[in-house]
Amino acid sequence: MKKLPESVIAALDKSKIIGIRAGSEHRFIGVWPVVVLGRLFVRSWTRKPGGWYRTFLEDPRGAIQAGTRTINVRAKVVKSERLKKAVDLAYRTKFNTPGALNYVRGFHRPSRRNTTTEFVPARARR
Repeated sequence: MKKLPESVIAALDKSKIIGIRAGSEHRFIGVWPVVVLGRLFVRSWTRKPGGWYRTFLEDPRGAIQAGTRTINVRAKVVKSERLKKAVDLAYRTKFNTPGALNYVRGFHRPSRRNTTTEFVPARARR
């Protein structure tokens, strides 16, 4: 499976916050999800050592929480400028309240924009 199921994507698209866990040692934390082209993307506010983004760089396995479901995922750093622009627009569209706009503007800074991460279903271990 290369994409998350459509029912999961639909639920994530409606969610303002989802839980993600990097690796198996971290706890679930909340992040702002956006869906672009039926795919799930997130951005990190910080890139500090031990944070979820840096942990996923070391080991791309983790999990997301979609409602009551926990789904094992693999993180993929996005390099495509076209996708990053689409994620920019998705954040501006979805998180458009006055309180959220400061964070949305912050997500457009190159250091945060370069943390654009896609979650895909984890491959079963053999």
